[in-house]
Amino acid sequence: MMSQKVLSPQEERILKNKGRVVFLDEKSRPRLERIYYGFCDEKSVVDVQRARFFTESFRETEGQPLTLRWAKALYHIAEHIDVYIEEDQLIVGRVGRPGKYGLIYPELDGCFLKQFIGQARDRAESPFDISSQDIGIIEEEIAPYWKGKTYYEDLSLSLPDDVLKVTYDPKDRFSSRYIVNESSAWRSALQWVHDYKKGITCGFNGIREEALKEISLLNDMDPRDSIDKKAFYDAVIITCDAIVLWAHRHSLKASEMAEKEHDPKRKAELLEIARIADKVPAQPAETFYEALQSQYFMQMFSRIEQKTGATISNGRMDQYLWPYYEKDVKEGRIDPSGAKELLSCVWLGMAQYQDLYISPAGVKFNEGYAHWEAVTIGGCDANGEDATNELSYLMLENKREFPLNYPDLAARIHLGTPERFLREVSETIKEGSGFPKLLNDEEIIPGLIAHGATYADARDYAVSGCTEVRMPNLDTFTTACPWINLGAVVELTLRNGRMKAYGDELLTVESGDPKSFTSYEDLERAFFIQEEYILKLAFKQQYIANRLHAKHFASPFGSSLHRLCMKNGQDLHSEHIDGGVEIGFFDFIGYGTAADSLAALKKTVYDEKILSMEEVLGALEKDFLGEEAIRQRLLHAPKYGNDDAYVDEIAKRIDRFGVEFGEKYSEKLGVQMDLRYVSQSSNVPFGSVVSATPNGRRAQTALSDGASASQGVDEKGPTAVVLSNFRTKNSDLKNRASRLLNIKMSPAGVEGESGTQRLTAFIRAWRDLRLWHLQFNIINQETLLDAQKNPELYRGLLVRVAGYSAYFVQLSPSLQDDIIRRTGHETFGR
Repeated sequence: MMSQKVLSPQEERILKNKGRVVFLDEKSRPRLERIYYGFCDEKSVVDVQRARFFTESFRETEGQPLTLRWAKALYHIAEHIDVYIEEDQLIVGRVGRPGKYGLIYPELDGCFLKQFIGQARDRAESPFDISSQDIGIIEEEIAPYWKGKTYYEDLSLSLPDDVLKVTYDPKDRFSSRYIVNESSAWRSALQWVHDYKKGITCGFNGIREEALKEISLLNDMDPRDSIDKKAFYDAVIITCDAIVLWAHRHSLKASEMAEKEHDPKRKAELLEIARIADKVPAQPAETFYEALQSQYFMQMFSRIEQKTGATISNGRMDQYLWPYYEKDVKEGRIDPSGAKELLSCVWLGMAQYQDLYISPAGVKFNEGYAHWEAVTIGGCDANGEDATNELSYLMLENKREFPLNYPDLAARIHLGTPERFLREVSETIKEGSGFPKLLNDEEIIPGLIAHGATYADARDYAVSGCTEVRMPNLDTFTTACPWINLGAVVELTLRNGRMKAYGDELLTVESGDPKSFTSYEDLERAFFIQEEYILKLAFKQQYIANRLHAKHFASPFGSSLHRLCMKNGQDLHSEHIDGGVEIGFFDFIGYGTAADSLAALKKTVYDEKILSMEEVLGALEKDFLGEEAIRQRLLHAPKYGNDDAYVDEIAKRIDRFGVEFGEKYSEKLGVQMDLRYVSQSSNVPFGSVVSATPNGRRAQTALSDGASASQGVDEKGPTAVVLSNFRTKNSDLKNRASRLLNIKMSPAGVEGESGTQRLTAFIRAWRDLRLWHLQFNIINQETLLDAQKNPELYRGLLVRVAGYSAYFVQLSPSLQDDIIRRTGHETFGR
């Protein structure tokens, strides 16, 4: 155990309570701890009801329009799924059995169900328990129907040979090669944010009336109106009826429980739950409690509808809930403590839902039961004025008092952000649990406008997923996009289109024997030949995914909350929606690894000539065994993340090549494809197929994450890290998106009032540099090492992984090692 160390508040609580989670709000603590300790030590369990009832409905509706089939399936589920109300809960609407649970979406990747059943309990990443009875239901009722019908099977069979061999193993299409990884087969949509304000203020009876009105305006002589649009609006009506039915069933359940309840206080709570669930989301909300319950019904019903990347986020809660909170406080209906208790009940409901990935690739990219129900606070309003309000501060306070990794709190920062907000954000970061992550209005809003958004829509963006953003009524692109392994591009360059993990198979194109290169320019030219070829394959992969997506998925519920879908009579998963802004992406994974590798070769082989290419390739082949002297020379070459122009110029060229490719070929896809650096936990499995690289990295270890420096090489402090990010960004090009940036600091570096001032100043500098994203781990290295050895004492220890926080002890050893190896800074540097 540690001694004589400055600890973060999280570390102090962990050590004091021996890993036990403690809620800090004294008034709500008993309720919250009873709910939490009712599920926290249970295993995550598969709930098959959603999959079972979805399959039953689809079996009965074959041949009907897809959006109508989806709506009927939602109604069938809403009518038959078990309804639960937990003891002590004030917010209702869970979509699975009591405890921690995950859902199955067989329409997506049900072809993996047989494999999943055999591995679920024992897999290293995010295991799930499953009962023998549910295994029988899967084997006898669910899996047989979906054989040959899933999106995954259609996609894998549609890929041409050149794309297939960098995506899956051609001999085993259930096995990913982690070179150009598609992500559309383990999520039916990208991360998303609904227009919750519409649902709260109109109610679904109002949305139903909107659909009926649109039907009355259709031209019966126009086949598109009478067939496609009519089916869409009919689907919306059925879906509105479904969510209202589901909510009413909760009302009836609460009334039944109230009749049997002997405790007067709990009886009154259940009767209030019954009243509210009978009212919302059917009708407009009038109070903070009603608005929050309406929002939660919408969020959870979305999980019945489909599996979105990172689940459905919560949008700008401090904006659309503010009028209700302000009114209730003024009228004495609620106080800040009561509001925090209701919010905490929502977060506890989220914590029990576990985002279940069936495919091996999906689970490796989202370790630690990752899901991101991002709550966005702060930022500016439609006129560009600061939008921060007292609910923004209440949510920061609630996050400091609430020791779980939900919600994924995200703060928007801009030039007009109040000093008080910056300080409270800094104080919350200092807690050490990784919240909030920061998004920069000064970078994001101009980018959205450049892509065709209005000022008002761009200023109203909400954080969605890791570091992504959504404009709830303007974004219309939903097909998940490819991840590109830059570590593999390095290896393909040095092995002339081949990788050691896959033998002598030519995976891409021969770009030349590196031993024949006479200059660094020859090497970099070969690297860009490989990068271009990989990008070509990634865009071909995306073209096919875009074409198949609308044939397999529909979203009548999500569409009902989208202005353009309702206006045009089009499902959100349509290949194109008139008037929408269609923004996709491709991710580079291992950016620091690639830049450092090229810089090391430039320095040692071509500029200083202290090593030959033959020596380097020989050392890489042996994974540096017996070649430590060579490895040390490579390790001591300039490294990205230190504000060193030598390597940053290389990194900028890698970035520019990718962004220019995106700008050149986006039109061909019909989608604006932006280059991002968002790794989640993919840098670990991507690294597992890449042999040793010239930056000194050993074979099969993690690549660098996001836009961060390679693990342990950023020696000049966080200021140098953000300056490297700034200097490698090609700001003259528009097809750029998120650069996920992790900063790990010791609590001593931000201790006390002076530490708060330094952290706040650093955030201002990041904002002024117009970088997209920033997040912190404030933790001691000794804590992480001790948690590996004594996990039972650190069950509640939260760490920032990528765009999400997770419990450290629930991560695989390889991902734990990746986090430990990140540089822990004592000061901000320059």
